Amino acid sequence: MSKQIRVLLADDHAVLRAGLRALLNGQPDMEVVGEAEDGESAIREVTNLRPDVALLDVNMPHLDGLAAIPRLRLAAPEVRVLVLTMYDDEGYLRRALENGAAGYVLKKAADTEVMAAIRAVARGETYIYPSLTHLLVNRYLGRPEDARPSLSPSGLSERELAVLKLLAAGYTSLQVGEQLGLSGKTVETYKARLMDKLSLRSRAELVRYALRHGLLTTGD
Repeated sequence: MSKQIRVLLADDHAVLRAGLRALLNGQPDMEVVGEAEDGESAIREVTNLRPDVALLDVNMPHLDGLAAIPRLRLAAPEVRVLVLTMYDDEGYLRRALENGAAGYVLKKAADTEVMAAIRAVARGETYIYPSLTHLLVNRYLGRPEDARPSLSPSGLSERELAVLKLLAAGYTSLQVGEQLGLSGKTVETYKARLMDKLSLRSRAELVRYALRHGLLTTGD
């Protein structure tokens, strides 16, 4: 019998973890060896358990999954990180890969897609959810990104900048409001103002703007 792939699950939703655990433990070549409900505990569990693959959600409390990746890779460089997320978004995909993820798969993927992704990254390959691979192809072929001029970060207020950074890091409007002492409705107002000021049309463009101007770092 071939060696089992040891997997750690990191997601703040216990029901989702339970479903994934049952699914993966039902595979002859996989074993769930640990779980975590936030980014900080994911780093601790990976450091202690040394799984083959860490399946990491993006939006988790205390430390989001994307920000956890560099620290996780530093603590256990042999562990392969596979991002499992609801975000079908170029900005998140790019940041995940830049931070050291070996793969990116969507939660809406069929069960077999998730298992295929785990097996691929465990073999040392990179796995990108099929509908997102065209983004990497466009970058490789040198297809220019949207070059429309936009305001520099220096033209934003301190509060606008704080909202922008948190939104680009993957936080919801409610979570941004909790961190900044604002209502979700007020954050939505800030978001609309930012999109208008910066001539942006989508959350993906907002993330690209933050990356382009150095507002998202591996330490965020």
